[in-house]
Amino acid sequence: MSTIAENISTLAERIRSAAQAVQRDPASVGLLAVSKTKPASDLREAYDAGLRDFGENYLQEALGKQAELSDLPLIWHFIGPIQSNKTRAIAEHFAWVHSVDRLKIAQRLSEQRPPELPPLNICIQVNVSGEASKSGCSPEDLPALAQAISALPNLKLRGLMAIPEPTDDRDEQNASFAAVSTLQAQLGLPLDTLSMGMSHDLEAAIAQGATWVRIGTALFGARNYGQP
Repeated sequence: MSTIAENISTLAERIRSAAQAVQRDPASVGLLAVSKTKPASDLREAYDAGLRDFGENYLQEALGKQAELSDLPLIWHFIGPIQSNKTRAIAEHFAWVHSVDRLKIAQRLSEQRPPELPPLNICIQVNVSGEASKSGCSPEDLPALAQAISALPNLKLRGLMAIPEPTDDRDEQNASFAAVSTLQAQLGLPLDTLSMGMSHDLEAAIAQGATWVRIGTALFGARNYGQP
């Protein structure tokens, strides 16, 4: 068994244990493979080991991999910051966007989504820790943004995404993820997705309701940012 396949097996067990610890169905938690900086061959290996959902942060890199892996029925998620000049390609080539944080971007994605494709699944990125360096709308701005996005055609608002400030303290992890879950519940919209939790904190995220955990390092190993 390859290292990637072994890592997927280990992650599946972590997800199963975390879900069962809070009486959740492990099948309610999806493993999103964060494949930025990794070659298409690694994604193919992960596909062979059972994964179907892949998250990319960099558009040009993602489009190259999509072309190289066009023979596989992969589901592509865009999870990085979005510039206005990138929205058309994202609308045309992805099934999910986890990182919408302002209405202008959502409007462009809606307008540019090809009519022959199903609605684009959208998560609003919320800056739950208030870090100046992080993308995401503020909790205060979230209700109005969610209402506006939910009314746009060609999009389906699914839920929230968050990247809380990193910490090894499990209580702090739980508090951050619980805050995201509470924000979503307070919106009063028919949402079903919480995209939160990474390699170091997926257990806390699952305990607080995560339905996607975004895993890179624990799946593919350390990233090599020296690669094109």
